Amino acid sequence: MDHIIDGLLWLSAVSVALMAGVYFSFSAFVMRSLDVIGMPSAMIAMQSINRVIVRSAFLPLFFGSTALCCILFTIMAFDTARTGAVSVLTGSGVYVAGMFVITVVKNVPLNNALEATPADSANADAMWRRYMREWVRWNHVRTISCIVAMVCLVLALCQRG
Repeated sequence: MDHIIDGLLWLSAVSVALMAGVYFSFSAFVMRSLDVIGMPSAMIAMQSINRVIVRSAFLPLFFGSTALCCILFTIMAFDTARTGAVSVLTGSGVYVAGMFVITVVKNVPLNNALEATPADSANADAMWRRYMREWVRWNHVRTISCIVAMVCLVLALCQRG
């Protein structure tokens, strides 16, 4: 069982790190770059990103990393004495709550609202300002959650030797 857990931990750590990189990119420069372009181009570009991303390698990574963390969390929850259990529980819990739940509850509804607003409509500018303010804030949460989760999962790997 330890070899299976170690394999799951490696896969989780790598996939969570990839997700951290995606979210970091948006927080660090993508969204600011779009905002600098200005309306309506920025809004049209983000609408396109939102359409393309769900048909890319991102979606399997998004769901796969979440599934891996849920599996690890479940295994460790039933055996908290196992080496690295606290780090795995912390990392997996932070990841699922701070990345997956935030995405579903906060970012996706904002993406849907942006998609429903034509870039040439009267309320497009207000929608873009709201989107930039709220979506980016929640993306920062996702970025930090992924980084914390990755550190915890790597720590668990170190603890397990």
